[in-house]
Amino acid sequence: MGTMTAVHKEDATSTNRLVEMNWDPITRIVGSLGIFTKIDFGKRKVAECHSTSSIFRGYSIFMKGKDPRDSHFITSRICGICGDNHATCATYAQNMAFGVRPPAIAEWIVNLGEAAEYMFDHNIFQDNLVGVDFCEKMVKETNPGVWEKATKTDAPHAELHGFKTIADIMTALNPFTGSFYLETLQVSRYTREMFCLMEGRHVHPSTLYPGGVGTVPTVQLFTDYIVRLMKYVEFMKKVVPLHDDLFDFFYEALPGYEEVGRRRILLGCWGSFNNPDVCDYTYENMTDWGRGMFVTPGVVVDGELVTTDLVDINLNIRILLGSSYYDDWQNSETFVRKDPLGNPVDQRHPWNQSTFPKPQKRDFKEKYTWVMSPRWYDKRTKDYLALDTGGGPIARFWATALAGTVDIGYVKATGHSVKIYLPKTMSKPETELEWKIPKWSNAIERDRARTYFQAYAAACALHFAEQALAELHAGRTKTWNDFKVPEEAIGCGFHEAVRGVLSHHVVIRNHKIANYHPYPPTPWNANPRDVYGTPGPYEDAVQNTPIFEENGPDKFKGIDIMRAVRSFDPCLPCGVHMYLGNGKVLETSHSPMFGIQQ
Repeated sequence: MGTMTAVHKEDATSTNRLVEMNWDPITRIVGSLGIFTKIDFGKRKVAECHSTSSIFRGYSIFMKGKDPRDSHFITSRICGICGDNHATCATYAQNMAFGVRPPAIAEWIVNLGEAAEYMFDHNIFQDNLVGVDFCEKMVKETNPGVWEKATKTDAPHAELHGFKTIADIMTALNPFTGSFYLETLQVSRYTREMFCLMEGRHVHPSTLYPGGVGTVPTVQLFTDYIVRLMKYVEFMKKVVPLHDDLFDFFYEALPGYEEVGRRRILLGCWGSFNNPDVCDYTYENMTDWGRGMFVTPGVVVDGELVTTDLVDINLNIRILLGSSYYDDWQNSETFVRKDPLGNPVDQRHPWNQSTFPKPQKRDFKEKYTWVMSPRWYDKRTKDYLALDTGGGPIARFWATALAGTVDIGYVKATGHSVKIYLPKTMSKPETELEWKIPKWSNAIERDRARTYFQAYAAACALHFAEQALAELHAGRTKTWNDFKVPEEAIGCGFHEAVRGVLSHHVVIRNHKIANYHPYPPTPWNANPRDVYGTPGPYEDAVQNTPIFEENGPDKFKGIDIMRAVRSFDPCLPCGVHMYLGNGKVLETSHSPMFGIQQ
């Protein structure tokens, strides 16, 4: 983590100590994220924040002209972390464009694979990356007073997770030496195995196709998955109370900590886990099958569930430029004027977007990042909302809880919470967990939701496995349906990547891709100030964040800022590989191996 410090002398006074501090790149995330701040050490808060990404990714350019049947194989390479989420979403968009509906057992297999991905990714990020922000070494360096208090504070749920004090939990999170840190690494191994059982390989699936899957369903396949799943279920009975104890302690030890990373409740969820009983992938029925998902799509504004309609969600996506390194496409080609229901499609919708990169010098008063600014147009207020995903889980839970439609026995949305039922495991009794809608959308609650969603994914996987076995025992083992690529078509896929909303939008002409735009969670979270001056979610969450770290400017680590940013689970690759036109070679160099003498 590179930290550059400079006192802004013009504004610095005895009561207003404005210091420029920049973290570029942020560590323990994937990709090149830079956070540039001005911190008022007199008032102990962040006065200003800009979020930057120095990488351009041209998938929307080089997808043009490709065979649409290859789109899931290509777009999975957008990311080496959640590539399967892209592959899944791409097959959803292809299913719509090709007019094909996979067999039910294929859908359950995809759901099992994606549930395993949530379990794997949330586990390793929460406890091996975010957890370091709360470990003994970090807390001692940044808040020795908090560490001292932790040594004297009993953990309320010690009998469930085995750590007597909060300090014991923090010590167990120490990287490479902490007992809990090491345990979670083992968990990440078998959850990845679960994924590979269903989708072939991680992270670029080899068995996903439009029309279904290539996975061969057998009793042995599902048994191998369930054996690992039950180990994970038992693990979650320890993890949830452990994290509750840790996060609740921070509220107690640092009054006012709810303001760290807090922003207005503007949450987006595009839904996850399709239900084959209702999902036919037609745009005309998308409202109904979207609401049939096992994670409910929705937009939450100031605590109100504004919509659960995927058609409405789709049509009101707008891509704004503002402070990003691109030329506008407002006067360029319009690919889709009306959707299949006859609704007008805006020029700033992903179906109509054209990408014109314009590299230039970073200037925080003008252009400063490669990330565009997705917004959701609220027809009620005429506002372009800077929705965030909260790292994924908090938005998924909030929308699902308020909708109150999911009820499969293992999970139930109540209208104000989500209940999660975990059956008896090898050494632990049956357990019911409940995620309750919090007072704030802040750093702590984003992290807490991530823990609970691991349990939610595991509970859903129990249901999916039962449904898959029922199909198998009934003899319905066909996993793929044939299709033809139409000469012209449009399609869209909606899914939840690990860290939040994911949509793929495709236009097909002459049997080839004419336009393709994937919109993952990172553009929604990491975007800059848009054309209206509205800051992106990272920027908004960091600005005005209070500083609780006990170090002064000379030894400042920015732990409160880092907790705010990492709570969103940043993963920059999908936000912004280099496009060089007709294959220009910029430079070729070869470095000798370490120790080899020239």
